Amino acid sequence: MKILVPVKRVIDYNVKVRVKGDGSGVDLANVKMSMNPFDEIAVEQAIRMKEAGDAEEVVVVSIGVKQSQETLRTALAMGADRAILITAADDVHTDIEPLAVAKLLKAVVDEEQPGMVLCGKQAIDNDMNATGQMLAALLGWSQATFASEIKVDGDHALVKREVDGGMQSIKVKMPAVVSVDLRLNEPRYASLPNIMKAKKKPLDEKTADDYGVDVSPRLEIVKTSEPPERKAGIIVESVDQLVDKLKNEAGVI
Repeated sequence: MKILVPVKRVIDYNVKVRVKGDGSGVDLANVKMSMNPFDEIAVEQAIRMKEAGDAEEVVVVSIGVKQSQETLRTALAMGADRAILITAADDVHTDIEPLAVAKLLKAVVDEEQPGMVLCGKQAIDNDMNATGQMLAALLGWSQATFASEIKVDGDHALVKREVDGGMQSIKVKMPAVVSVDLRLNEPRYASLPNIMKAKKKPLDEKTADDYGVDVSPRLEIVKTSEPPERKAGIIVESVDQLVDKLKNEAGVI
């Protein structure tokens, strides 16, 4: 079985995001970029499945700007076999919307014919949480979201997923699209020898036009602003005082 893993280049999760002075977007000047953490977990899971004998090949794909090559090389250094870069934007501030990404991924799936698509449940920059579901719908495949455990059982995948009430276990027929959650695994660090080997692994470069997909945005960002600053809390001296403040100041009871 071949596993396809989409990965996205985002601002590193350790970086404090700054909004541009004119409110037109996020300032990316001299900002460290890295692989979306949920996608990193998906790459790790695909590699573990290959190591366990459940998969023969792991292919990673990224859609965006030319600089996404760095993200793909990181995935190759972790253990992926080859990579595909689809250049769909020239400006690093351009975010390709989920439907366009899903259409491009469908075209890649049609070419590669994987048995499973493993993706992060969402990207930490736009928090859309939509691409995996859209891809499954376009392909007509089974889907499992928010996976915290994945096991292959013949032509089915057993997935434990997190829901509001706890954990849910489902069985989906493959091929399937599975989006992963934080508790699935702890991604490995790429060793120096593997980083050097990654430079020699195949990385195919294509464009959105090669697949005939229009990536023009359907949404317009009107304004970007910082979230309001949180006010310091207070210490109450009694339960009665707490209830009084919750009722008369906070208005929550």
